[in-house]
Amino acid sequence: MSAVSTYPVIERGTPASRISAIAVVVIIALLAVAPHFLSAGAVDRMTALFIYVILAAMWNALAGFGGLVSVGQQVFFGLGAYFAIRLADAGLNPFASLFVSAIIVGAISWPMSLFMLRLRNGEFAIGMWVIAALAHLLVNLDRLVQGETGTSLISLNVYDAGARRATIYWLALAAMTALLAILFGLLRGSTGAAIRAIRDNEDAAASVGVRVTGTKRLLFVLAAFGIGMAGALWLATSITFQPKTYFNVQWTAYMIFMVLVGGIGTFEGAILGALLFFLIETWFGGTGVWYLIGLGATALLFSLFLPRGLWGTLEERFGLRLLPVGYRVRLPANTGDADTTAASHETTAQREKA
Repeated sequence: MSAVSTYPVIERGTPASRISAIAVVVIIALLAVAPHFLSAGAVDRMTALFIYVILAAMWNALAGFGGLVSVGQQVFFGLGAYFAIRLADAGLNPFASLFVSAIIVGAISWPMSLFMLRLRNGEFAIGMWVIAALAHLLVNLDRLVQGETGTSLISLNVYDAGARRATIYWLALAAMTALLAILFGLLRGSTGAAIRAIRDNEDAAASVGVRVTGTKRLLFVLAAFGIGMAGALWLATSITFQPKTYFNVQWTAYMIFMVLVGGIGTFEGAILGALLFFLIETWFGGTGVWYLIGLGATALLFSLFLPRGLWGTLEERFGLRLLPVGYRVRLPANTGDADTTAASHETTAQREKA
């Protein structure tokens, strides 16, 4: 008769997660060839979906995993589009300008983090909104932009419409895939454990040797780069640039909605939330103000009745983990399961002592 283990088992990968990893590769491969079979309108909509996934994943990384709640991330979205306009006007290939502009946004976010990360909680959130408003005003002063009249990425018009649409689609797909892969790898490593430790208790994390400021800065810059890339890609799909559109707080509101509905602090939740937002926009986006009212009401209902979002609730009730970034401690029989991270799981002896 075999003895039943009285020690917890720490696991990360599951059969479902291994199957999902294969499914992700297959889905990306299918998406890569999709422009050859989809209509022009469908290609444009799928490009928008990829951009929404980037926005949701980056805000979730900053707030859901890092605890840095911001209502001013539109500053990076707007700057990503603005620098793409500026670089293309200077003679750089318009497609190359999309990527270079994101690098510039990431570079700008580093010195910005030197003083913004000194703020905490509500101060940080409002401070980011103030920075976004200031950036909006400064961009309006550029004669190329012509104030709120705006300008266009006219250098894209020299390309055939079909080729341009497919190229932007593939760039958006590549950017989404690369950013999700970078974020996934970051969260699964020791840096990811440090990020979640800072979110849970910044002072306690610092007391055990976590480089709090450096870790937060890394997350801040990554989110800025990703959102800047999303802004540049959105510009490529719409061609026109008007500061009041790109620096509008609605972009951050969309990010918050996607993460809140999908499941804040879960890797899969941001992707699911982006997909749900995309479907809602596709079906109800033409209803005008009622569409915005519906989004607000939906967010309120989720906050009240499903605070962990759809994926967070499914994960909690059924233990479903498709893209796990943390560890799970499987306790002995009749004690249930619990999720934790590499930085915070307890041993059996510690539990008994407690």
